[in-house]
Amino acid sequence: MRPLYLIAILSILPGSLMSKSIISKKDLQDKIKGGWAGQVIGCTYGGPTEFSHPGTLIRDEQPIAWDSTRVAWYFNNSPGLYDDVYMDLTFMGVMAKEGIDAPAMSHARAFANAPYPLWHANQAARYNILNGLMPPASGQWKNNPHAEDIDFEIEADFAGLMSPGMPVSAAEICDRVGHIMNYGDGWYGGVYMATMYSLAFVSNDMEFIVEEGLKAIPVESLFYKCIKDVIDAYHKNPHDWKSAWFVVERNWASDVGCPEGVFRPFNIDAKVNSAYVAIGLLFGKGDFAKTLDIATRCGQDSDCNPASAGGILGAMLGYSKIPAVWTCALKPVENKPFSYTDLSLTKVYVTGYNQALEMIGRNGGKVEGDKIQLPDQPVKPVKYEVNFPGLAPVERKNISISLETQCEIPFEGVGFILSGQPAHTDYGKNEGYVFQLEMTIDSLPAEKFSMPSGYLSRRLEVAWKYDLSPGQHKIRLRILNPLAGESIRIDNLVTYRKI
Repeated sequence: MRPLYLIAILSILPGSLMSKSIISKKDLQDKIKGGWAGQVIGCTYGGPTEFSHPGTLIRDEQPIAWDSTRVAWYFNNSPGLYDDVYMDLTFMGVMAKEGIDAPAMSHARAFANAPYPLWHANQAARYNILNGLMPPASGQWKNNPHAEDIDFEIEADFAGLMSPGMPVSAAEICDRVGHIMNYGDGWYGGVYMATMYSLAFVSNDMEFIVEEGLKAIPVESLFYKCIKDVIDAYHKNPHDWKSAWFVVERNWASDVGCPEGVFRPFNIDAKVNSAYVAIGLLFGKGDFAKTLDIATRCGQDSDCNPASAGGILGAMLGYSKIPAVWTCALKPVENKPFSYTDLSLTKVYVTGYNQALEMIGRNGGKVEGDKIQLPDQPVKPVKYEVNFPGLAPVERKNISISLETQCEIPFEGVGFILSGQPAHTDYGKNEGYVFQLEMTIDSLPAEKFSMPSGYLSRRLEVAWKYDLSPGQHKIRLRILNPLAGESIRIDNLVTYRKI
């Protein structure tokens, strides 16, 4: 059995969570600070490699630069790198204004109307919300083809950091916020990260954190099976992280939902990228540099994955135990607000600590002088959800249609996704134009939807449908308000079959 470490304890149950655990205010602050700092450091370290290695490892001999100027450079020149951080801060900000019980609707409106750009499940959910489809429907797979993507996985840090030793409380926050943009395995990515953050406050055993955290995920889910493969590979050969990477690549690398990833090496799937986080945490063995490097070299979303790994390890170690070669890069920016927010790291440390104290009190914990007794919350599995049940992509076809008024697209299968965007000849003149479309499939009732030309309000895909009867079908698209010289570009058709 692996013994647990706690700053102070009332009782110890080796190999499991404490029934009672006590932490000092100073150490709680240090761990919260370490979580946020670790996330920013990890994101920065992996920043230059983001999606530069889809479907392959970043080789050991390829250097990844780091020095004390790196964080400041990104803050000043490429602040969008920290999208996973300022998304966290959006939800923290809602709770700061409305309380920690702020409903999903408040979080949804705040992020949908925020001025920052979004992608994948986040942007699909933003479009849904702006067009009246609210959570949890905004993240559900029939309404959001990106429901399995990484989005909430990289935004759930705040839920774990404000729930020290309280994985059930962290999961409840994830339920409210994570279903805005994700569902099923996509949502589980956030639940898993938040649970590991929560456990990092009460254990210094990373194997325990990774394995105990997985208990929050239903065992019948593909997400659970994917991470379990990583854990099994680690126990089989704990010194060869690449063997675990190859297991993930062999068993789980085929994307089903994201139109950009189907039949391509690009993969933003939550379970695959969560597996890379787990690989970094396990094979890094508590070493900060090694953990970040492995999580980065797994490839794919290789800034967000070391951000999650660095945040979880940072919460376990505490800020004071993160080597200075890493934290020195934060010094120039700690009082500088992240883009699109009024929160700096310094303010986040304080806000996060205050919200954690409130969560502790809300759930039966006690503060006595400098000591904090954390509530007793064993990890429990969340509800079981499945995306794209019984569906498999069967073909990806480049159709390259310029839709000016109407078109017909035949296909065979039980579902499809059409990717594309408005294609302007004069962006300055017509950038705000909103196309109104009508779609009919065979003799089914017509569906109407809009395609805004603006980047922040855009609809990511032209159209999709997953629950048709097997056989031949015909999609008819018609622009109800055509504009001379303007069109909608339809790029690819992905079709699905029953399995």
